[in-house]
Amino acid sequence: MQEKISVLAATSAKVGLIIHKEKTKILKILKTNLSNINPITLNGTPLEEVQLFTYLGGIIDQQGGTDADVKARIGKERVAFMQLKNIWACRELTLTTKIRLFNSNVKSVLLYYADTWGITKTTNRRIQTFINSCLRRIFHNLWPDTISKTNLWERTCQLSSEAEIWKRRWGLIGHTLSKPPTNITRWNKHLVMQP
Repeated sequence: MQEKISVLAATSAKVGLIIHKEKTKILKILKTNLSNINPITLNGTPLEEVQLFTYLGGIIDQQGGTDADVKARIGKERVAFMQLKNIWACRELTLTTKIRLFNSNVKSVLLYYADTWGITKTTNRRIQTFINSCLRRIFHNLWPDTISKTNLWERTCQLSSEAEIWKRRWGLIGHTLSKPPTNITRWNKHLVMQP
């Protein structure tokens, strides 16, 4: 990494670009406990190491970021969902309209970038629980009234969160495979699908 930073700084300087040392941060995604790694420097100045970093709206931490990102997204979407509570309570709007609004304003933002997440059963359960609770509120099906999740999904025309994420992943891999074999995105090891 040190070598790449040095080459980047030298190449940038040739065209008149300067890397801002205070704005440049280092995040090490650790697979093992490596405590005595030399600090990465830029022109002799050590760069600040951070525990997590937000990039293009997604949170990345030292474990790769999925759990932190999912937790943050659910928190943001809970606020967005509650801001629309007047719409969910409105008797003049049809259930179909409310579900379309939920899919476009809440679910799509929640699952943004989900095709690149490393989903575990716990993470998937957390996402699905949030979606189910939102659908039950829209459907006005609150405790003690019960409805099975399968029946809820059928009545609201929803896929499970796991199926939705796989659908997005297949869309991403289809988009990637449509590029020429020489394109760099075809070489990305993170796009390899594993069921």
